[in-house]
Amino acid sequence: MTGVQKKTGQQHNAATGLGYGILAYLIWGFFPVYFKALAGVPPMQVVCHRIVWSVLFLWLIIVWRGRWGTIRDALHDRRALTLLTVSALLIATNWLVFIIAVGHAQVIQSSLGYFITPFVSVLLGFLFFQERLRRLQLVSLLLAAAGVLMLTIQYGRFPWVAMILALTFGSYGLFRKIVTVDSLTGLTVETLLLGPAALGYLIFVSWQGTGAFPAQGTQTVTLLVLAGVATAVPLLLFASAARLLRLATIGFLQYITPTLHFLLAVLLYKEPFTRAHLASFLFIWGGLCCYSYDAWRGMREARKNSRSCEIL
Repeated sequence: MTGVQKKTGQQHNAATGLGYGILAYLIWGFFPVYFKALAGVPPMQVVCHRIVWSVLFLWLIIVWRGRWGTIRDALHDRRALTLLTVSALLIATNWLVFIIAVGHAQVIQSSLGYFITPFVSVLLGFLFFQERLRRLQLVSLLLAAAGVLMLTIQYGRFPWVAMILALTFGSYGLFRKIVTVDSLTGLTVETLLLGPAALGYLIFVSWQGTGAFPAQGTQTVTLLVLAGVATAVPLLLFASAARLLRLATIGFLQYITPTLHFLLAVLLYKEPFTRAHLASFLFIWGGLCCYSYDAWRGMREARKNSRSCEIL
């Protein structure tokens, strides 16, 4: 392969990865619209349907790709199984809190939580992997902390929804980084671990006569069934994008989701956006600017060093 062909292939991969990444974050960004349509269904039932239908959808993909072996290996690896059990509980908690937030007109808090998530990831990297905090990373953390503190003081209560979303999703990323399985296998095992309890709960509420499936009509039933597809597809798109893109690019794309949540909350759902919110978000957005610039600068220096090594 010539140098021109190699460069063209890399550009094609980058363009494909960018498309996958943008699509994944756009789907996540419009999740409030999807789950607002399920506001009449108790949040726990929505989460359980999301898990059960994800199991079925992911299992079909596993069968289609002939990936039985990876699932079997993960289930027989005690360390991997333990880590995936923890990550499954974290992501289920994240889903439940997000759905509750959407149902209770707290989409602004959900956007705040996902804006804070990168800072949680940086802090967890420092605590668990002894990753050194660069100056701009420390500044970004302090700005984010100041934003949360300001919102707590001026708004009168701690933003629990935002912090739980950020902590659970950030911690989920930590455990998925530690466990040595690919995205499809990991998500399939996670949903398999949660599946029996979720299915048991749905059978129980159906037996009690309080289940939404199939009592609430065709539209609700369809949305509940498709929740599994809506869960799995963006994760698989993200996994494909992560293989084709630089980490800095992924880092910039991740702001699409909370930005869309924020715009939907303010423009479509007319949630109150006070001066306290504005001041808090300005601090957090300032922190994100520092975080993004630091990530971009680090990737640029890494490329320069790589080119220097190639010349030598």
